[in-house]
Amino acid sequence: MRPFLDFLLNDWLNAESLTQRPRFAEHSRETFDAVLDTCERIAREKYAPFNRLVDTEEPRTEANADGSLRVVLPQATYRAREAYAESGMLAAAQDYEHGGMQLPYLVEATANAFFGKASISIGANLLTVGNANLLMAHGTDLQKQVFAANEFNGRWAGTMCLSEPQAGSSLSDIATRAVLESADDPLGPRYRLKGNKMWISSGEHEMTENIVHLVLAKIPGADGKLVPGVKGISLFIVPKKLVDTQGQLTGVRNDVALAGLNHKVGWRGTTNTLLNFGEGQFPVGGQAGAVGYLVGQPGEGLKCMFHMMNEARIGIGMAATMLGMAGYEASLDYAKTRTQGRPVGPAGKDPAAPPVPLIEHADIRRMLLAQKSYCEGSLALLLYCARLVDEQHTADAAAADEARLLLEVLTPIAKSWPSENCLEANSLAIQIHGGYGYTRDFPVEQYWRDNRLNMIHEGTHGIQAMDLLGRKVLMEGGRGLKLLAGRINATIEQALQRPELAAHANALAQVLERVGGVTKAAWATGEPAQALANAVPYMQAFGHMVLAWTWLDLSLKAVAIENAALAAGVAGATTYFFHYELPKAEPWLRVVEQRDMTCAELPVDAF
Repeated sequence: MRPFLDFLLNDWLNAESLTQRPRFAEHSRETFDAVLDTCERIAREKYAPFNRLVDTEEPRTEANADGSLRVVLPQATYRAREAYAESGMLAAAQDYEHGGMQLPYLVEATANAFFGKASISIGANLLTVGNANLLMAHGTDLQKQVFAANEFNGRWAGTMCLSEPQAGSSLSDIATRAVLESADDPLGPRYRLKGNKMWISSGEHEMTENIVHLVLAKIPGADGKLVPGVKGISLFIVPKKLVDTQGQLTGVRNDVALAGLNHKVGWRGTTNTLLNFGEGQFPVGGQAGAVGYLVGQPGEGLKCMFHMMNEARIGIGMAATMLGMAGYEASLDYAKTRTQGRPVGPAGKDPAAPPVPLIEHADIRRMLLAQKSYCEGSLALLLYCARLVDEQHTADAAAADEARLLLEVLTPIAKSWPSENCLEANSLAIQIHGGYGYTRDFPVEQYWRDNRLNMIHEGTHGIQAMDLLGRKVLMEGGRGLKLLAGRINATIEQALQRPELAAHANALAQVLERVGGVTKAAWATGEPAQALANAVPYMQAFGHMVLAWTWLDLSLKAVAIENAALAAGVAGATTYFFHYELPKAEPWLRVVEQRDMTCAELPVDAF
């Protein structure tokens, strides 16, 4: 994987050019390489050897003396997190004055990829980073100093608490309430929260001295009732243990209690919890109610939380990609070493002929090429998005605005396309292993189970698809879609100048034109129900178009590199994607164009 990563960073995305910008001026290619080397080593030594261990020794609970529950984890989990925190990666992108390294997000995302590949359920550090980044964007100065700083330095961990037992993705239906207790607390307006949160990753553990929960809750109106919909949703800092303005523990436990653990099909090493807020198990000041501090303004909780959720969506896309990559590498190694069957043709008819490695069979190569095109293509797209984040924050105003809009359009793809297609890559990895692929003697079945969660994490395909077709391609008069089309067309124009890529360029041009026309056709009646009935097929076609563009752009760059094997791999994956994958876009686009209502209108009793 490292040679391909180096190609993406240095040849394709030109990471070193970022050092010409004031924020990154103290860095160089050497410092970037040093960060990658360190993270690759920690992942190899502290994460990968224990991936199976944390899958089989799942988190469990024990009762404390006060009747509360504590979570028991393997020691390897503690050692891995300690090594990660000591590396400084929790604060990688932060200012020097905040203890950070001022790394480009492009380098940070690349470095974190090693942990996702080594053990995704040990490497769930991104919520802490996202939590702290949100507070840096929306918190008060004191909230940054007390909460964010202690998450960046590794003393505390962070979560985000959105879903509830009765409200998963439908956040307008949350029922957790927050009642003002004091408007004058130095840490922010202080509220008392009551409610239940579900599916909270890393919601309880003892790896850090404190856990900072970011909790969505509704502030009741003057009549004491919760405002329907999303308008009343606000965001609160709810620490597991109360702290003072110096960031020191006060010795008071907040009224937050672990109600139980969820046992998922994958990510078994990550504690996944049901939390009760404010039920009186740990009354503060003699009364029930979890103490929480308002972040931002009342009623703007979703606006703040989406800062974290967008980061998390790119992170989930990367998690899916690296799990796919782990399966690809495992099945590639197996295909090269496992002998079975004989070649088609005269040579294979000799019963005395020795069996050949699996990779000599055309169908095995088909499955390997599919994995390669899905996983390496997804990795390239996600790092392209990471580079856009750096553009948004450090480029001139015009380029930064373009990067912002491109990210708006690409984020649903960056989350969902890898989650779906790299899961298929894991399925193909199992298939290559044959019957052994279904056993725990080989790692590919765990990679599939771990990756199956990413289709739901941070919003399902359906939610992302409605966001793409219902909002992102329409926003600002469709300017983001036009910007993306401009970049795709620029790649097409360059590729048309190369005979070996011209056919691919023409194929991509046709799909790009179809996507533009179908987008208009979907909204021709102005009826959202008709336009969005086939939002998922639209996103599938859109995603295939984006990945085809990515591979075509990579091919343009690969012709100039010295690594002949890597260049041949890029060319082969590009050809595979254009011949086998891009043609799938047309039938998906057809049902969107026709506003086909087959799925939406079938009577319930017909199912």
